[in-house]
Order: sequence, then C-alpha cells, then structure tokens
Amino acid sequence: MINKKTPPSIEEWLREAKADPAASQIGMFLTHNGVVRQTPKAQVRQGLDDGSTVKGMQFYYDAEKVDAAIEEAYKLEGIYYVRAWLNEGQLEVGDDIMYVLIGGDIRPHVVDALQFLVEKIKTECVTEIEQS
Repeated sequence: MINKKTPPSIEEWLREAKADPAASQIGMFLTHNGVVRQTPKAQVRQGLDDGSTVKGMQFYYDAEKVDAAIEEAYKLEGIYYVRAWLNEGQLEVGDDIMYVLIGGDIRPHVVDALQFLVEKIKTECVTEIEQS
C-alpha cells in the first residue's frame, strides 16, 4: 500500500517562483489546494444524496500525464510558472489531495490556466475511489 505524502510548503514554492528567471513577467500567482471532503462527489456535483458520507479515499495519479498537463499549461497565453504536487495512497477526510501554483502576467490568464490545469489533472490524470 502506498502511504500518503507530506504536503509541500506553499510559502517555499512562492519564494522559489519569485526567484525564477521568468518572475519579472509575473504579476499574479494563484494556488489551488484540493482536500478530501466528507460530502460525496455525486452529491456535490450531481445533487445525488443517498445519505452516505466519505470516510476516505484511495488516490493515485499518472506522473507522465501530470507532467504533460503542466507542459500544456505553460503554452497558455501569459503563463510563466507552473508547479503541481499530488498526494497518493489512502487519504482521510481533510487530507491534501493536490496543490497547484500558477504564475502569469494578468489575472484572467492566471485564473483560466488554474482552471484548465486542475480540470485536466482531475479528469485525465488521477484515480479517486471514495470510501463510505
């Protein structure tokens, strides 16, 4: 069984990002921190409430697909810095699933890139099995 990983320090990530050669072109950073929630995905996304609650989840990802998604995000207009960390193994409610950091020139580009990358990772790169 794969054990969950220790989450990164967002403060450290931001220090590193601001020291990156591309930092002079960046006017905004956005972060995403996904966590395991108690409410089942079917209830939140589709309104299907069967009364169950999530106790934990098995979470795995394909590192090559994540790397490819990050490379795609770098090709988006105005994006100069991208970093992602994903957990894996048996996760409990409240555990971190992923962190994503996007740096870009202006807010609309950064917001769009964050939405693009998180959606791509969640729909194409990971396996999540909720446990009731």
